[in-house]
This record gives sequence, C-alpha cells and structure tokens, in this order.
Amino acid sequence: MAITVNGMLPGPTLEVKNGDTLEIEVVNKAQYNATIHWHGVRQMRTGWADGPEFVTQCPIRPGGSYTYRFTIEGQEGTLWWHAHSSWLRATVYGALIIRPREGESYPFPKPKRETAIVLGEWWDANPIDVVRQATMTGAAPNNSDAYTINGQPGDLYKCSSKDTTIVPIDVGETNLLRVINAALNQPLFFTVANHKLTVVGADAAYLKPFTTSVIVLGPGQTTDVLIQGNQLPARYYMAARAYQSAQNAPFDNTTTTAILEYKSAPCPAKKGINGPKPIMPFLPAYNDTNTVTAFSQSFRSPQKVEVPTEIDESLFFTVGLGLNNCPPNFPSSRCQGPNGTRFTASMNNVSFVFPQSISLLQAHQHGIPGVFTTDFPGTPPLKFDYTGNVSRSLYQPVPGTKLYKLKYGSKVQIVLQDTSIVTPENHPIHLHGYDFYIVAEGFGNFDPKTDTSKFNLVDPPQRNTVGVPVNGWAAIRFVADNPGVWIMHCHLDVHITWGLAMAFVVENGFGELQSLQAPPPDLPIC
Repeated sequence: MAITVNGMLPGPTLEVKNGDTLEIEVVNKAQYNATIHWHGVRQMRTGWADGPEFVTQCPIRPGGSYTYRFTIEGQEGTLWWHAHSSWLRATVYGALIIRPREGESYPFPKPKRETAIVLGEWWDANPIDVVRQATMTGAAPNNSDAYTINGQPGDLYKCSSKDTTIVPIDVGETNLLRVINAALNQPLFFTVANHKLTVVGADAAYLKPFTTSVIVLGPGQTTDVLIQGNQLPARYYMAARAYQSAQNAPFDNTTTTAILEYKSAPCPAKKGINGPKPIMPFLPAYNDTNTVTAFSQSFRSPQKVEVPTEIDESLFFTVGLGLNNCPPNFPSSRCQGPNGTRFTASMNNVSFVFPQSISLLQAHQHGIPGVFTTDFPGTPPLKFDYTGNVSRSLYQPVPGTKLYKLKYGSKVQIVLQDTSIVTPENHPIHLHGYDFYIVAEGFGNFDPKTDTSKFNLVDPPQRNTVGVPVNGWAAIRFVADNPGVWIMHCHLDVHITWGLAMAFVVENGFGELQSLQAPPPDLPIC
C-alpha cells in the first residue's frame, strides 16, 4: 500500500506554458496530514500556495481539501511537485513541465519527442513508519530498498522486470529527457549506455549547452538533456545510482534501470526473450566527487545575466549534522545514534523547530506573537575550522524557530559552508520562493580574501537547489523581491527531519504589487 495522487506513481504530470495560471484542488483521502509543494515555482506574492507544512500553511487534514492558485511567470523547463509533509513525498510526487509561451520556441532545435525521467526512491515499508521509528530511536532511518525510474525499479532488482520503463527513440531523432531527482535522501548519477547527453537546462532555466556522459542531481534538482539517436538500433540501459559523499554512512547502493529502445531495433531484442540484454552503461564510483565537481562547474547561463553586485545582506551559514546528548529522562532505546546520542542537524548551530499549531506565514501576516523570533544569526555564533577536526563540544546545536528578516528588494549573498561535524556531506540546499545565481563553489573553508576573486558575476547558472560540495562551500546571490516567509532547507529529507533548515521573512515593499496577497478563504485551519 502506498499514498499516491490519483492512483499513480509518479503522480500526474502537469504540462503548462510560461504565463499560465493554475488552480489545483488537492483532496486528502489519506490517513495522514498532507500538503503539496510546487518545487521551484517562484510563487510571486502567492506564498499561501507554496505548500511546506507549518511554514506557509497548516496541513490539509484527512478528509479536507485546499485549492492551490498560482501563476508561472518567466520560467521555462522542468520543475516538479511533491508532498511537503513528513515523508509523504516518498510516493507523492510528479513532473511539472513548463513550455514556452504560444508562438515562442526553445533556444535549441525542437526535439522529436520529450520524456520525463523521474528518479525515485522506494522502501518496502511505509515511509511514514520509517521516519517515525528514526525519530523515536534518534538513529538514522533505514535505507531505501530500491531506486526507481518513472515508478519502476528496473531489471537489476529481484522483483519483476516486465514493467521496466521503456523510453523510445529512433535513428536520427533528438529526444529531450527531462530528468528529475525525486529521491528522498540521495544525490544520484544518471547515464545512458553509449550515448552522450547535452545539458540544455536545469531547475526551469536554460543553460549554455554542454555535452557529458553522466549527469548528477541532488534531490530536488532537475536537468534537461538532449539525446541523439545516433547508435546502432538496439536497446540501451539508462541507469541511476547513488552519489554517496558521507564517509562510512550506510546507503542504498542499488542501481535502477530503464531501457532506451530504438523503434527499429530487431524484434527478439525488443521482446527480450532470447535477444541480447540491453547494453549496460559505465557509472561513476559511489564516492566520485571529482565527476560531480566537473559536472557542476560546467554550468553557465546562456548569456550575461544581471547578478546582484552591491550586496545589502552578506550572510554566512554553516550546514551540517550534529549529535544531541541523551536527555536524562530518555531510556537508552531512544538514543541509538553514535555512542548513545540522537542525530540532529542545523544551520549556524540552530536546529530548526517547526511550529505545531499555526504556520509561520500566518503568524507573520497576522502578527501572532510567540510563534517565531527573527534572530537567526547571519554568521556562525562561533568561528571554528569548519572542515577540519571539530571539537565534540560543538556537536550539539540549539533548537529554535528562528527566522531572518529581509527588507523588500535587498540584494542578498549567502555563503553555504559544509561542516565536518559527524561527517562532511554534499547537501542539496533548496530555497523556496526564489531562484538564485550560484556564483562560486569550492572546497575547504570559505575565505573571503581569496575566494571572492573566483566569483562568476557574468554568466553564473540560475537554480533553486544548490549542491553544497562535501567539505566545501557554495556562494549564491538573489534579490529579495518576493514578500512572505520562505524556508531554506536541505532536500535530503532525513536532514530536514533533524532540523537542517531556516526561514526568511521578506517584508512587503510599497503598494499592492510588492505585497503578499491576502490569505485565501479555504486556507486549511490548524
């Protein structure tokens, strides 16, 4: 049994055009609270439709419903939608495809066909039970049992392979693959045997095209690639498996496959009865950070972009794990993390605590006191060697619901710094309500004296989710032109469960067009 949308896994693909206004009624027939987040949609002034539970709305209770209303403006390419409540997004997700406006075209030759490739992660268990058990014991949650492509694990698992996803192509054709990483807790490598991939977009923004044999996506990220039908007509495996940057941490090391099938391939090969097996691609090693780095450093915007230069808010956020000492009133069964501790995570030593009785946006809009404070630190409370040997005294963050206030229109730079507390790891950090430019990334501790000179202020890529390099840092910039409350969190769901998140309060500007809209009348009540 799994919680799905309209009985489908993945859920329905939304196909829209740039400029379209959407109304999506979500009816909750499950036994759990639910919300839907439209990942990467800018939600200009429509924060009430963003979806994260207890951030912009209270959840849709079992039996309840809510209509999300928002406009897609100035975005083209591939996004996706998913549940933003507990671990429901393990099975509640789907593609969101944004095509150019009527009469406009892609900045590359129109492909013969387009295919959404949604990479997922599957447990042979109820994912809600998995996270509840981890929350109870304080240990890391059980690893998934499989990865999937469009809901199917593929031929390399012991389950049936008769439903393996098949992607058609033919000689001379160009296909646009819209690849989405909907996995919960794992960045993934993706490749196609004997075929090159030309990257043309990511996170609903076009890129300067470049060609590669493998792409990597953190959870939450999307990548658009063109693939040419220029090989012998046959069947070729597409495959995805983990990029695992956290040393010694257990992970799901299985490989999911789909089949790229030439329509003119010989018949026995199609049936797969006695025909040859599809050709298997080469995949990087699980810990191949060099391939990840080379890939992410190939990203450029297609032309010069307007990167904010006069910075009003220069912020420095450490991101990473932590360990809480076992509270005196807890039995040892509830402290099964390393050496009898409980896992936690934080940004700038604050482990984010979600409110339980009202959403942050409602508390902000209606001036309700006692729900959050606006004293999230803009720099780490303590400076230390972030990527070196960290003293155990720094392993325990402080829990809190702390937000950071931004004036409307302020130009923001954030340096996201990984730490080696417990283990360094590549963290996919997602900012709601905004796209941002990734102006630089590097390894070790960020040094403003030497690293600022490496910033690309000409044609950096625009994204909504950045992979902060393992034992390294990434610098992003954006203009705070969207009023509301916007969460920024690690898209490894185990980390947001542990508190690796913070939120911005962006104040209204002048007049109606710079102000958050009024809450809709059907906003779920707490």
